[in-house]
Amino acid sequence: MKHTSNINPRIVEGLYCEALVLSDEVRAAFDLSGRIEETGTQEDAPRIALSCEALRTTTRMMHAVAWLLNHRAYFMGELSEFQLRRYGRLAPDFPAADPERLLLLSPKIRKLIAATEEFYARLLRIDRSWREVAPGAPRAIDQLRARLGSAVA
Repeated sequence: MKHTSNINPRIVEGLYCEALVLSDEVRAAFDLSGRIEETGTQEDAPRIALSCEALRTTTRMMHAVAWLLNHRAYFMGELSEFQLRRYGRLAPDFPAADPERLLLLSPKIRKLIAATEEFYARLLRIDRSWREVAPGAPRAIDQLRARLGSAVA
């Protein structure tokens, strides 16, 4: 991976710190011990909404942290560029929060969910731009053919 303007060790470290803080906020907000009682025992819809969005939001942050850990490992020399490109990809179609369920949650939790979605979208933009092949750059298959051709000659 070349050190381009869109991703470098300082950017990854900054994003990693931001992800840890955001993940801790998510953990605290969705700590379900006692929170289910707050939503009321008579209403199942808010309890289900809270559980579903908690799972979706924590999973989103786990994916984000894993992506950042892979990039940290690359910059520390623990992963090759091939390994990072092959296994260090963010899911481009990770589902957003369900708008109907969001209405059942407190404004504070809705704001936190939106913050995780924005953070994930930022990482996705960085990942996409890093993966774009520069115009005129040889494709991986062309590079392999060239290497094989030079090995035979």
